Amino acid sequence: MEQKMIKKLDKAALLAKAEEVGQLAELEAMEAEKNARISDQVVQAMKDGEFGKLWVPERYGGYGRDMDLWTYKEFVRTISRHSMAAGWLGYFYSIHEVWVAQMNTKGREEILNHGGFVADVVAPLGRVEKDGDDYRFYGEYNYASGIPHSDWVGLAAVMELPDSTEPEYCLLALPVSDCKIVENWDSLGLRASGSNRVEVDGVKVPLHMILPAGRLLVTGNTTGGDYDENEPVYRMPFMPFFTMGFSLVVLGGAERIISLFQERTEKRNRIFRGGVEEKSNTSSHRVLAELKMMFFELEGHVDHYIRILEEWQTQAKVTTTDEEKALMYALRGKIAKLGAEIAFKAMLTVGAACTLKGDPMELFTRDLIQLATHGSHLYEDSMAVYGGTIFGLPGSPVW
Repeated sequence: MEQKMIKKLDKAALLAKAEEVGQLAELEAMEAEKNARISDQVVQAMKDGEFGKLWVPERYGGYGRDMDLWTYKEFVRTISRHSMAAGWLGYFYSIHEVWVAQMNTKGREEILNHGGFVADVVAPLGRVEKDGDDYRFYGEYNYASGIPHSDWVGLAAVMELPDSTEPEYCLLALPVSDCKIVENWDSLGLRASGSNRVEVDGVKVPLHMILPAGRLLVTGNTTGGDYDENEPVYRMPFMPFFTMGFSLVVLGGAERIISLFQERTEKRNRIFRGGVEEKSNTSSHRVLAELKMMFFELEGHVDHYIRILEEWQTQAKVTTTDEEKALMYALRGKIAKLGAEIAFKAMLTVGAACTLKGDPMELFTRDLIQLATHGSHLYEDSMAVYGGTIFGLPGSPVW
């Protein structure tokens, strides 16, 4: 394999690029809402910032050796303060290469040496048929975030591999050009994420482009061999690391909602209360204080999550007990719920003025609610699973 030139990550420059991307996405927010995707200009800025290389192993020209969890927190948070949809994609376009890095070496090299952003849908909805040494793949997948600007997509199916003992959960990686994209994304929030449907109809997929993801979830590390054990992506349990970015998007969005609430309160005059300035109203003082306390709690959960991952990374701990994994699931659920509650409380206090289409509070509230509905951190599910594991019951097979 050709050795890529080693480059060092300039963390200050990365965060500056995140701010630039966020500001650009915010300027185009309403157009992106209308188009149900971020613009080519925003995507190009992400590519210029090499977002897709942040966790890629050094041998493939990435910055994985230099990347750390706290810088990543600020990276996603910074974009999300301006645009949660852009923050969502900044997270996705930088994290999907992590499962690519877990593939066999031939599959890794084909995708990572080619470059381009990677999308995925992890729900196992496809059907696979053997075709000689290859496989024929069929299926329809909704919610493929970022697919309009991706070169590759991983789609899940339950199938048998040559060394399988029974059908197992796999991710099949293929060029987006081999798929049909159906523009059906018409959601409450995160509309600019371009999360459209992907359809595959008999696409041929070679064995080296198939990741036995079920084994990865059990072993916590690559089934493909030939990896550098010092790379961060190979030193943490896969799923808790892979899903951490959802909470970082919430962090940035909730932070922005509180900032908007304070700005509105400082400028607001209450017509129906004789023109009194709202900033003198003790009830708004109390609400702002409560919002701040909720945010401190939210960020505390985020930081707790990162500290656990950081400890596991130091130990090279790649597998967890059911209870350890369920705790991370529950933390994500609590963080997502707090974000939606912060937005709801702020809107109920500011009133109808912030509900008009195009108002930043309206947009961020919808995005926070939409994010809280993602399966990787549904609150009721995550709490039930975590509580059950404390009593010795099995955890979620995925989350």
